Amino acid sequence: MATQRILDFLATRRPNGPCLVVDLDVVRDNFRAFEKALPDSKIYYAVKANPAPEILRLLAAMGSSFDTASVAEVEMAMDAGAPADRISFGNTIKKERDIARAYQLGIRLYAVDCVEEVEKIARVAPGSRVFCRVLTDGEGAEWPLSRKFGCVPAMAVDVLRHAKELGLDAYGVSFHVGSQQTDLSAWDRALGDAKKVFATLAEEGIVLKMVNMGGGFPTRYLKDVPAAQAYGQAIFSALRKHFGNALPETIIEPGRGMVGNAGVIKSEVVLISKKADNDNVRWVFLDIGKFGGLAETMDEAIRYPIVTPRDGSQTAPCVLAGPTCDSADVLYEKTPYPLPLSLTIGDEVLIEGTGAYTTTYSAVAFNGFEPLRSYVI
Repeated sequence: MATQRILDFLATRRPNGPCLVVDLDVVRDNFRAFEKALPDSKIYYAVKANPAPEILRLLAAMGSSFDTASVAEVEMAMDAGAPADRISFGNTIKKERDIARAYQLGIRLYAVDCVEEVEKIARVAPGSRVFCRVLTDGEGAEWPLSRKFGCVPAMAVDVLRHAKELGLDAYGVSFHVGSQQTDLSAWDRALGDAKKVFATLAEEGIVLKMVNMGGGFPTRYLKDVPAAQAYGQAIFSALRKHFGNALPETIIEPGRGMVGNAGVIKSEVVLISKKADNDNVRWVFLDIGKFGGLAETMDEAIRYPIVTPRDGSQTAPCVLAGPTCDSADVLYEKTPYPLPLSLTIGDEVLIEGTGAYTTTYSAVAFNGFEPLRSYVI
C-alpha cells in the first residue's frame, strides 16, 4: 500500500502533522485495470472520492469521464480538461438553479429518482438525457447506500415515462450496489432489476439505451478483495444473462476502487493510556480521527491497515481514538485494534488505503485542527 515513492516522500519532506500522500502511478494503474476489465464500459470517475486537481488532470488526460455531485465538482472536472460531454451530474438531489448552471456549462446527462427531480430538469435543462436510479439492497457492501437514493423499479418506470412526456431523453437506469462491495453477485441482482425497467418501457415504445452500474468497486484494507478483472467477468456475465445480445451502453463510476489504495496517511501517536490500573485495554490516541478525515470508521465499517515502526513485536488489543474533544471521535472500540505493546508516544504510524474519502470528509477547523493536508506525487 505505501509505495516506495510515498515512503521516500515522507522521509525527505518530513511534513509536519497528519497528511495524506497519494501516488499517481497507482491511480494510473487502477484506471488501466478498469479499462481492461470492462473494455466496453465508459469510466466515470466519482470525483467525490478524491477531487485533487492532479488526480482529475491525470484521469482526464487518460480519457476518463467524471461523475459529479455538485456544480463545484462539474467545474473541477472541466478545469482538469474534461469536456462537458464527459461529465454526468450524478446526484439525485439538486437545486434547480444548480441544474440550470450545469446546463449552461454544457452538461446534458443527469441522474433522477423521482418525478419532482425530472420536472426541475425539464424546466431548466430541456432536452437533456436522464437516467433513473433504482434502489438496491446493498447486501455485501461494507458501506451500504440504499434508501437515501433511488426508487423501486416500478416507480423508475413512472419517472422515465414522465421524463419522456416532458421532452427529456429517457436514457437509462442506474444503481449502486454499495461502497466497498465484495459480493460479485450484487451486480447480477441489480442488472435483473434494470432489465425489468427496460422491458416494461419497451412495451410502451420507450427504448432505454444505457445502464449506469455505479461504483462499489473495493480497495484492499485488512481483507483481500477480488481484482478488477473478476468484477469485469462477473458483470459481463450478468449483462449477457439479463440482456442477451441486445447489450445496452454501460457506465461504471469507480471512486474508492480508483484512488483508495493510492493513498497513505501519516499520523503520530499523541497519547497511550488506560482508564483503570487493572484495565487490559490501552487507549491509543492519534493526531487524526473521525473529524480529520477518517469518517468512514463510523460503525467501524472500514478498518484501515495501520503500519507502525514497532511491527513484529508482541501486540495487544487497544481502543484507537482521535485527538478532538468529542466523545464520538473513537475509531475502533467495538472490535479493538491489535497494536504493538512497544508502541510509544511520538511514534509515527501509516494508515494505508486512505486515498479515498478522507480529504473530503475532513472538517474545516473542528477544535481548531486544520483540514487534512494532501500531497499528490
